[in-house]
Amino acid sequence: MTTPAAGPTRIVEPKRVLLVTGMSGAGRTTALKSLEDLGWETSDNLPLALLDRLLASPPPPGDVEDDRPLAVGIDSRTRGFDVHAILKRVAAIRAGKQLAIEILFLDCSGAVLVQRFSATRRRHPLALDRPAEDGIVEERALLSPLREAADYLIDTSSHTTNSLQGEIRERFGDGPAAEPTLMVTSFGFSRGLPRGADLVFDCRFLRNPHWVPALRPGTGLDAPVADYVKGDPVYEEAVSRYEELLLLLLPRYAGEGKSYINIAIGCTGGRHRSVHVADRIGRRLRGAGFSPTIVHRDLAHKTSDAAEGKPEAGNANDVTVTR
Repeated sequence: MTTPAAGPTRIVEPKRVLLVTGMSGAGRTTALKSLEDLGWETSDNLPLALLDRLLASPPPPGDVEDDRPLAVGIDSRTRGFDVHAILKRVAAIRAGKQLAIEILFLDCSGAVLVQRFSATRRRHPLALDRPAEDGIVEERALLSPLREAADYLIDTSSHTTNSLQGEIRERFGDGPAAEPTLMVTSFGFSRGLPRGADLVFDCRFLRNPHWVPALRPGTGLDAPVADYVKGDPVYEEAVSRYEELLLLLLPRYAGEGKSYINIAIGCTGGRHRSVHVADRIGRRLRGAGFSPTIVHRDLAHKTSDAAEGKPEAGNANDVTVTR
């Protein structure tokens, strides 16, 4: 009887665990949310008794779902908070190589923290009935050993929420940041703006194929309709400027960590001008390396003459359309 050859042995790396701590008001919640967006499993203010159990039980080898790195937020409000007990537990875990555990400490100047507490009208957790300055001084002394032991130290004094998110992505992302999900949506103003539109461009200044009887049944995806729209004297300059603006803005949105961008292109009915322009802009963005999804929201809806408004003088009956 032949024994089957054993498959390759899977080397299981220790699960990565990051303790996220620091001064109250320094951005711990923002950091945890950013890590969650990067695919980390996160938990905030878990009682230390439960945290100890969690860290004492490494995930089963081969459990793909549990291979996600774990970030745990702790601070002076955490039930059972004891700096020296935390550091002792971290040292024991590192000695036993059970988990790859690290500490991220978020610091901030006292003056900026006072400003943040004042702006949000929150009370400092260690000075509920005293000035925030008193709680900040007390907390800084309490957390000093954690700060000294931290593997990563981020001073958020000059950070905005967006810039802190960017630094977290840069330090703890496994690779390049994911590109935002990009959507280009054509629509008719007569049916309202698309929900969640981030950028809205209006095409109602272009001449309207609705008033050309031979073109009315078609859509902006049909060549005769597209040619008619492109024949407007301001078409090329206007649409080119839309495209150049988007090529300028989209990398900036990505740099700020925006996950979804919906570009809405509108005309009156949503069947002719906006459809053609959205299709053109989508193709231009693809040519520039983006991956937009193009959606024509109102393509199947007919629009009444009343909704379309008045025809442009001289273009309703004197247009020859070749097919």
